[in-house]
Amino acid sequence: MLALCVLALTACDRNLEPYDPNEQPREPDLSKIFPEGAESAEAPQPGLPPAPGEARGEPPPPPSETASAASPGAPIQGTVELAPELAGRVPANAALFIIARGGGAGPPLAVKRVANPTFPLEFSIGPEDRMIQTMPFAAPIALSARIDGDGNATSRSPGDVTGAAAGGPVAPGATGVVIVLDTPL
Repeated sequence: MLALCVLALTACDRNLEPYDPNEQPREPDLSKIFPEGAESAEAPQPGLPPAPGEARGEPPPPPSETASAASPGAPIQGTVELAPELAGRVPANAALFIIARGGGAGPPLAVKRVANPTFPLEFSIGPEDRMIQTMPFAAPIALSARIDGDGNATSRSPGDVTGAAAGGPVAPGATGVVIVLDTPL
């Protein structure tokens, strides 16, 4: 057993060197892993059917003719209003978060932050506001908004006010959407 441990320790080729604070980052040498010319060869992924025309030797269609799974939709436009009875509840230095959720549940699809909002506030939220750029900005999209007194989206404080779009989820490109902030937290 001792012989195996000694053999394992002497055979280890991890090239551990002492820490050098002046060492500069550099690209790794991949020639030991990939043989020369391997970067130009594209192996098809197993289990996937050939692309249209690929089996007949045709070139792939131009990108303008292919649909992306994350193709963006048009922005949604509207107004955020504060209920009259809550007009004095907006703290100084508050932030307004306009939140779009796909299907109404789950993590936000898109978020827009507005510092020191004044009401009524015109808004536009669209694909450029997505949290994950590969997620499609597609219907149905539920909109809500929240005034956050400390400007931190992850915290909830007494005095924060929330509201949702009247009429439920909307489609990309919708205009005239009204979100009324009417529920104190």
